[in-house]
Amino acid sequence: MTETYSKSRQRAEIAFGNVQSQFFAKNKAAEELESDVQSQQAKTLRLREARLSRERNDRATTTAALVAKRTRAG
Repeated sequence: MTETYSKSRQRAEIAFGNVQSQFFAKNKAAEELESDVQSQQAKTLRLREARLSRERNDRATTTAALVAKRTRAG
């Protein structure tokens, strides 16, 4: 049971299909961009946390060294 459409209806269906394809392609691209942004933000957060942890460890080591030096000198 195939329906036969008029030529203008067929053109309209094709045009609608093209617009719909473009719409879905734009949505997919936007989703990919959002995913990239989220990945970048997560990576930045991990790197920041690692840097802060390293700085805390460096400060603790330096402080311990200074305390040990003062203790030996005193």
